[in-house]
Amino acid sequence: MLVGRRYLLALAPEQTDKAERYGAICRAVWNTALEQRRRYRTRGAWINYNEQSRQMAAAKKDPDCGWLAEAPSHILQQTLRDLEKACKTHGTWNVHWRSKAKTQPSFRFPDPNQIKVERLNRRWGRAKLPKLGWVRFRWTRPIGGTVRNATVGRQAGRWYISFCVEDGVSEVAPNGLRPVGVDRGVAVALATSDGDLYDMRFATPGERSRLRRIQQRLSRSLRTHGRTRWSKRRDALRAELTRLNARIRFRRTDFAAQIANRLARSFGLIAVEDLRVKNLTASAKGTVDAPGRGVRQKAGLNRAILDKGWGGFLLALEHAARRHGAAVVKVNSAFTSQTCNSCGHVATENRKSQAVFVCVACGHADNADVNAAKNILAAGLVVTGRGGPAVGRPVKRQPPERLVA
Repeated sequence: MLVGRRYLLALAPEQTDKAERYGAICRAVWNTALEQRRRYRTRGAWINYNEQSRQMAAAKKDPDCGWLAEAPSHILQQTLRDLEKACKTHGTWNVHWRSKAKTQPSFRFPDPNQIKVERLNRRWGRAKLPKLGWVRFRWTRPIGGTVRNATVGRQAGRWYISFCVEDGVSEVAPNGLRPVGVDRGVAVALATSDGDLYDMRFATPGERSRLRRIQQRLSRSLRTHGRTRWSKRRDALRAELTRLNARIRFRRTDFAAQIANRLARSFGLIAVEDLRVKNLTASAKGTVDAPGRGVRQKAGLNRAILDKGWGGFLLALEHAARRHGAAVVKVNSAFTSQTCNSCGHVATENRKSQAVFVCVACGHADNADVNAAKNILAAGLVVTGRGGPAVGRPVKRQPPERLVA
């Protein structure tokens, strides 16, 4: 089974400069190759990885493109492979450019024969990478397998190395434990059908106030400097904002990983709603001819949804389920928060408030998120019992029971 191992790097100053340079070269290769693919598509033609790799090898011999030879050839080829995969998956016109201001530098060494990892002592290890040499990293956990590739990237001003490792563990058999339903909410991040509520404040009030002040100063720096947009003061503000957001994001990631592992160890089937977070957090501004309504309220709801990390939790849950023998089932989210789990009555009036659910038909009262989690569990059991797809109506049906005369 392929797993990931991520460690904090301690690069020397010259290694940091090289890493920045390699990241810039990979970004230039990505953007140039993407532009070439789009121009080919405009003419009705197509270019693939093999042709672009051959042209890049020829460009290295050109004196005007000699800077391409500074980076290891394998990371440039891997950039072209990643671009081809992205274009095949999303379409050439839907792949984004890599911006110098918004994209963190990152590059991957795909050849395991050129990667060597050693442990120096209890706290430190080192890895040998092409043209970077030996780089030291904090040994926070064992590698636990054979290294397949290594990715070096910068995040919030700090450099990390991630190893893709083959741990030698085969596919885990189903654990056979009982099922559970999980509802993702705004007031409470996660609620289970057993009545457990999981929530955490990822940013303290002081951090939120500091975040708001930095954003205000950053906005004023644009109006003050005019054309001198990328001033040193603005760069310092952006770096401070990045570090603060990274601290909040790390807490959110840690919370999702802990709860996901707890659920995957305790249950055999985990039913969740099939939520399209990108569509749910779309702006309500509308168009010039048809302006949207409740734009400020929708913006606040979008921030609350993104703050809870719905997508990150689902990704962590799928990874944890793979290692602990649990199954994750996605069900249709329609009316799960308005349906009474006791009698099945569906009405908007059932949801008295964000936390209170009282059925207007039978009087059943429960926590609103827990009631929704029970409905999600029931839908997940129906899907798995019929053997149909996880989302939408199943095609198969259980055979009817024979009538005994």
